[in-house]
Amino acid sequence: MHAFNGKAVLKETHNFKVHLNIQFMVSYKELGLVNTKDMFAKAIKGGYAIPAFNFNNMEQLQAIVKASAETKSPVILQVSKGARNYANQTLLRYMAQGAVEYAKELGWEKPQICLHLDHGDSFETCKSCVDFGFSSVMIDGSALPYEENIALTKKVVEYAHQHDVTVEAELGVLAGVEDEVQAEESHYTKPEEVIDFATRTGCDSLAISIGTSHGAYKFKPEQCTRDAETGRLVPPPLAFDVLDAVMEKLPGFPIVLHGSSSVPQEYVDIINANGGKLPDAVGIPEEQLRKAAKSAVCKINIDSDSRLAFTAAVRKVLSDKPGEFDPRKYCGPARDLMVELYKHKIVNVLGSEGKAI
Repeated sequence: MHAFNGKAVLKETHNFKVHLNIQFMVSYKELGLVNTKDMFAKAIKGGYAIPAFNFNNMEQLQAIVKASAETKSPVILQVSKGARNYANQTLLRYMAQGAVEYAKELGWEKPQICLHLDHGDSFETCKSCVDFGFSSVMIDGSALPYEENIALTKKVVEYAHQHDVTVEAELGVLAGVEDEVQAEESHYTKPEEVIDFATRTGCDSLAISIGTSHGAYKFKPEQCTRDAETGRLVPPPLAFDVLDAVMEKLPGFPIVLHGSSSVPQEYVDIINANGGKLPDAVGIPEEQLRKAAKSAVCKINIDSDSRLAFTAAVRKVLSDKPGEFDPRKYCGPARDLMVELYKHKIVNVLGSEGKAI
């Protein structure tokens, strides 16, 4: 059954017309999706992290579902506000439902797939996603003053929990650029604030800042050292002391890391060798993400890596075959490379393989 809420539609009954204030509201459960509550509880107990992969198009979605189904890993399909505008909210709903059915076709009998709003910036955006079938939303009030962040997050939590939708909040600011999210400087999460924030907002998980960063240029050269043999930038280590302090304050509470792409240099090299220009692109070393995944960090966000894989494959095909104009001939290889990337992250970095049988 669909619920109704809010939008005027016209209903014609015999010889007269009646205006009704109605809007379809779709429950994520009707689409076969799940929220993050059980996912995160099992991940914390098992010492692994759930992959949260952003997608903007069909090929990315196909690759995420295929990799997750073949490894039997729970997965979070992430959609930013920009991606939602790009893909259309109605299409996204059916793409999510299709992802569940596709997973079943691939032999994943009981898919554990969550559809999550990444970096929602207003109550209205979060509410709209809840109404359109998202099973999890993030409200990012991290750029606001502390009390305003609490008030906004609490408002989203109160609405989302009415529909059994889980809510991620953020405390601390990540630097970098990704879609509409932009900050010049990072500010580490203050461990002394986390108990008060989580208690007063009622959020289900908390994204913290410990040195990760958005985009493919996560660090400025002056923040890094440079490897003498390869000439590549070596990023500074993550602030695990901050993470440890947060876990001490909130034992067993789900922690999230944003901006956790590793920026694989093989993809950067392919892009640069085929007409691209990504000098000094650098990400988070995978061994640091593995360490985080064994702690209370139960969700790790990865977006830029798949963008790099997609771009590398497309550039390579078009460079080798400049006369090619069939999108399937370059988007297909891009999809295949992303499947390899996602499976690598699931198996070798996050440890979530076989956790959704």
